[in-house]
Amino acid sequence: MLRCKNLSVRAGGADGALILSDVNAEFCPRALNAVIGPSGCGKTTLVKAMLRLTDGEGKSFFEGREIHDPEELAGRVGFAQQFTNAFPQLSVEETFRAALDLSVRDARERERRMESVLAVTGLAEHRDKRVGTLSGGQLRRLGLGVELTLDPACLVCDEVTSGLDPNSESQILALLRRLVQERGKAFVCIIHNLAKVEVFDWVTVVFQGAVVFQGSPALLLEYFDVPDALHIYDVLNAQPVAFWRERWDGFLANNPGHFFWHEPTADESSSAPPATHAQARPVGVPRQFMTLLRRRSLLFLRDTGYFALTLAITFGFPLIVVIFALGGLPEVPRVPLERVQASLEAFTQAFEVQKVRVNAGALASGLVMFQVILLTLMGANNGGREIAGERSLYEKERLTGLRPMAYVLSKMAFVALVACFQGAWMACFVKLVCGFPGPWGLQLGTMMAVCVSMSLVCLGFSAIMQSAEKASLLSIYLVGFQIPLSGVVLALPDALTWVCRPFINAYWGWSGFMSSMHAEHIYDAYSETNLRMFIASPGTSNAVLALQALTGIALIIAGCVRRRAL
Repeated sequence: MLRCKNLSVRAGGADGALILSDVNAEFCPRALNAVIGPSGCGKTTLVKAMLRLTDGEGKSFFEGREIHDPEELAGRVGFAQQFTNAFPQLSVEETFRAALDLSVRDARERERRMESVLAVTGLAEHRDKRVGTLSGGQLRRLGLGVELTLDPACLVCDEVTSGLDPNSESQILALLRRLVQERGKAFVCIIHNLAKVEVFDWVTVVFQGAVVFQGSPALLLEYFDVPDALHIYDVLNAQPVAFWRERWDGFLANNPGHFFWHEPTADESSSAPPATHAQARPVGVPRQFMTLLRRRSLLFLRDTGYFALTLAITFGFPLIVVIFALGGLPEVPRVPLERVQASLEAFTQAFEVQKVRVNAGALASGLVMFQVILLTLMGANNGGREIAGERSLYEKERLTGLRPMAYVLSKMAFVALVACFQGAWMACFVKLVCGFPGPWGLQLGTMMAVCVSMSLVCLGFSAIMQSAEKASLLSIYLVGFQIPLSGVVLALPDALTWVCRPFINAYWGWSGFMSSMHAEHIYDAYSETNLRMFIASPGTSNAVLALQALTGIALIIAGCVRRRAL
């Protein structure tokens, strides 16, 4: 079944302290396996290293085949964490259905497994309840059920009963026992409650980074000479780990057949059939993409706080912009100044005309920049927490067969759709109220490109950062530097202008929108008083925004392909 050979793990890389030291262990198939040991001794590290969820030296095997990557175990070995990773806004049935849609191709098989998992976990009567309303015991059942949707032969449970009341703990262990007896499953459970050791078939004792015993509960008491398992840690702590290592090596030398398990007889096989593996043909990227996009859209609508915030900034920010020009942009005088006669009255008239033109140009430029900055803020809100906030769930779903590219495409599609609507609405509303001249298509396209590119860049930050808070903070910092580094409101030193400008989303959005009005008097009014300001064409501006979006996409892919620890 699941075993490891000479497994060692260091904290923080090759030069770190040893967490596990040259460990050999083997777990029993079609049985309940317990892993016990004092806090911090390396229990969780052991099982994660065996599943290749943690880097380490040595080898691990499942059913005789060496494990090189955790994704090799999809559908064969499940991993249930202490705290269930599930979206609280989804119902129990929706959570199971999403797991099935991501991993099982056949529709009839999905329905069969859905009903089977609901029945075996005892959650059938709670199928319509939201995950956020479940009790602790029900949440642990949900976590087990998600793993059982793949029908794995072995399920590793990291403190799956920790923190539960005695009744709920007993119910979970009874459920595991039933799955062993009726479906031939194997469970490897890290537990803290030593009073429950007798429930298990095989017990592994970890002490200071070493496995110092494996055997039945009865042999455990005999080996450590204790009346019950509650006294194990007192005995362990009375001797150094070297003593226990040497004693265990001696025991194995004198009992060479200790780890050989017999194959089940025909009677045993009929009563406890071996678990089936996942389908040979995994679910493709298109189907996984649609499943993830549907789920994200449903979560968006049900997360009332985030949904309300998105609506507020989408429809509220354009209102803030138009406050400064409710009566529309001022009409720009069309009389060229060079035709005015050189008299005092004419000079006064020319001065007034120039003043109106300068103010009109400045107002138009400021309103465009205001729109662009608010759209970059929307982009930061769209992408800043999107991946980092659910990273552990993503990593967990990768173990069940989720393909990174399907996840990447679903995230990009979702934030891009939201950003396109926000950019289009901003451009339409402000253009209608303030009366901006120029072609609709170019201006809508530029505003959508601003919001989409910033959303994707911030989504990239979310993919590469360790936490949602850090990703969100970095996104806000990026927005904060848009105005000063754009060079539009505050002139940059010449040496810095083209060092900073290629990376500033706001400049290219502003430039593309302004140059879309190049045939209008409002553009002339601005450009004649800002002769040194380079204003790129809409095509050039949108091309740069596209390159920034591609940079964000590259960050997203790099961050999602790289595996993170659970």
